[in-house]
Amino acid sequence: MKIHEGQPMSKDGAPLGEAAAALILLHGRGGSADDMIELGRLLAPADPKVAILAPQAAGGTWYPQRFLAPLQQNEPYLSSALGVVAGIIAQLSSLGIPSRRVVLGGFSQGACLALEFAVRHPQRYGGVAGLSGAVIGPPGLARELAGSFGGTPVFLGCGDRDPHIPAASVQESATIFRRLEADVVERIYPGLPHTVSDDEISAVSGIIRRLREVHP
Repeated sequence: MKIHEGQPMSKDGAPLGEAAAALILLHGRGGSADDMIELGRLLAPADPKVAILAPQAAGGTWYPQRFLAPLQQNEPYLSSALGVVAGIIAQLSSLGIPSRRVVLGGFSQGACLALEFAVRHPQRYGGVAGLSGAVIGPPGLARELAGSFGGTPVFLGCGDRDPHIPAASVQESATIFRRLEADVVERIYPGLPHTVSDDEISAVSGIIRRLREVHP
């Protein structure tokens, strides 16, 4: 069932035909693609070779239930959302921007979606960033982990009392990524509400900057 396919996608930064790297950002529940474009401008300020892409979820929500719900309760919305991400990455590859030059990230529900996609498709990315998010599914969900991120830098940041994302879920996600050979930085911030901090922006900006140093 097509739910999110065909929704608009906001773009900023370098035109795809001129970009050396791409930043894909996924918005949270009730958020918008334009919100993520604003975040992208903070993460990759004035870089003339980074394309910023932000797809829009139908109805502003990628999947209906909490990320901790059994996976089937979020279908077919979740599969449709994952398909949108896969389509963007395939489009970038066809334009000469392979996954190793793509940073995939998001905030809140979008962070959960980005992390879930990455875990299901482990390969060398330019980076993966989960801001106030975690891998989707109930705690302790049995997963058949296969493949390798090949040292992909992964940043996971969240407040210790975030009302939507338990710190334990972020820590469990970090363990999953490490098992798949990612280079994980996990930061749990005391007292941080459900928002993006300056330190998180600095950390993800650093991933993009280092990627651009390798792929100028």
